[in-house]
Amino acid sequence: MGALLKLTDAVLFLVFLVVALAAPLLDAQTCLPATVFPDLLLEAKVWYSREYGDYLFTEKPHFFVGLVWLELLFQWPLAIVNLYGILASKRWFRITCLIYGVSLFTSMVAILSEMVWSQKASEDLLKLYFPFMGFGALAMLRGLVPAGRTTLDIGKRHTVGRKKRE
Repeated sequence: MGALLKLTDAVLFLVFLVVALAAPLLDAQTCLPATVFPDLLLEAKVWYSREYGDYLFTEKPHFFVGLVWLELLFQWPLAIVNLYGILASKRWFRITCLIYGVSLFTSMVAILSEMVWSQKASEDLLKLYFPFMGFGALAMLRGLVPAGRTTLDIGKRHTVGRKKRE
């Protein structure tokens, strides 16, 4: 079980790293003015939109812009916190991972539903977005896995070693 958790944490670490870098550099171009970004990042977004046919980045439907705001204000900070939580082996990592996973999974349901039902998305674009739904499910599952302690200290008092008075 320990090796599986380490593998899961390694996969999630890579996902959190990608989100921590891509959200402010590429995704933010959907809802912030182009003057904020250097030309190199603007060209990268144009290349990505053209290469994968990501119509959501070019058409900017209102629901998608709202989900990008959600990503920037909620998911992006959680991804950074989760990176620290993995590296420092923090106890609260499971909770923040669960919160992130639920948020990502919910966002991906909305985005992928739009892509499938509109029939505008190419197969390559769907292959690019579908794994993120899986990463959301993986983060949720990781958040639900117990910490691995064998005993619970709930309700137990630890006594301080004192000498009894006689």
